[in-house]
Amino acid sequence: MTAQPNPITADTRNWSTLSHLSAFAVFVGIPSFIGPLVMWLLRKEDAFAEFHAKEALNFNISFIIYAIIAALSIIVLVGLIALPAVLITWFVLVIKGAVRASAGEYYRYPMTMRFVS
Repeated sequence: MTAQPNPITADTRNWSTLSHLSAFAVFVGIPSFIGPLVMWLLRKEDAFAEFHAKEALNFNISFIIYAIIAALSIIVLVGLIALPAVLITWFVLVIKGAVRASAGEYYRYPMTMRFVS
């Protein structure tokens, strides 16, 4: 007999949504990957919440790398356009991930390196 996946309840959707939105803790000085990491560690028993926490974690780690590269490229002036583009893309995609999680949908971020699987 195979194990049945956990149902996607309102509580599960809320935790999943929080996994995405916790990245905004960066605005108070906490690195953007800390919130999704904590959510992943807390919600490993829930497949839907774990999926979203890992997606948010991978996405935020990837975008930290992209932001560092863009910031370094300011030296050659490319970063003047690249860094704002990276930051705006990060902001929009975090919101999109949260909305999808809130709706009970699985969402995979684009442009994401998979560090945690």
